[in-house]
Amino acid sequence: MKKFLIVILITLFAIPTAFAGGPKNQYVRIRTSYGECIIRLYNETPKHRDNFIKLVKQGFYNGTLFHRVIQSFMIQGGDPDSKDTTKAKPGAELGNGDVGYTIPAEFRDSLFHKRGVLAAARDDNPAKASSGCQFYIVEGKRFTDGKLDTLEQTRLKGRKIPDWQREYYKSVGGTPHLDQNYTVYGEVVIGIDMVDRIAAVKTDKNDRPLQDVPMTVELLSKKECEQLDTILNPEH
Repeated sequence: MKKFLIVILITLFAIPTAFAGGPKNQYVRIRTSYGECIIRLYNETPKHRDNFIKLVKQGFYNGTLFHRVIQSFMIQGGDPDSKDTTKAKPGAELGNGDVGYTIPAEFRDSLFHKRGVLAAARDDNPAKASSGCQFYIVEGKRFTDGKLDTLEQTRLKGRKIPDWQREYYKSVGGTPHLDQNYTVYGEVVIGIDMVDRIAAVKTDKNDRPLQDVPMTVELLSKKECEQLDTILNPEH
């Protein structure tokens, strides 16, 4: 009888844990001297999400620079060479450092280059596989229907931009010519002004900021992620 009672108690205590679950999304915080932002990583792109989480846990991004900045377009970072004092001297061109592997492209029709998205940089490989570490955050700009029509006929090679995405590009902005060419795997949910501030800095001929913009990146705790899920309700 005593053994049976213990089994019942163990089962009862296990039930809340089984149904409690956890946060549905992982969020990360990027800190810079221009402020900070919080990014939700997309579950629809698990390979990119998990790789980014792995690198953040390792502290890989801490001390790397936003080494390529173009206003009304994007800010790019994550090059390991940018925290190597022998390679990142003032005026040196950055952007060629990597981790020795790529991530297969994870294009999704529902994910597009709207203002504030996190996306993977890459070289000109035919499979459009992503860099294992370098990323960019879109600042973007607003487009008119005419400009979107032209993009469809030229850079998008006839691919039509869905109406609901068109409305976003017209009202909020983004970089539509990158859609289905570079993997989008997250978005800024708090602190987009940090991106705007960095995008506005003075740069050299290689689009590198004249004054270095280092970053630190950290994973938010389970509790913080649960709170953000509740506040932001990203499923809707």
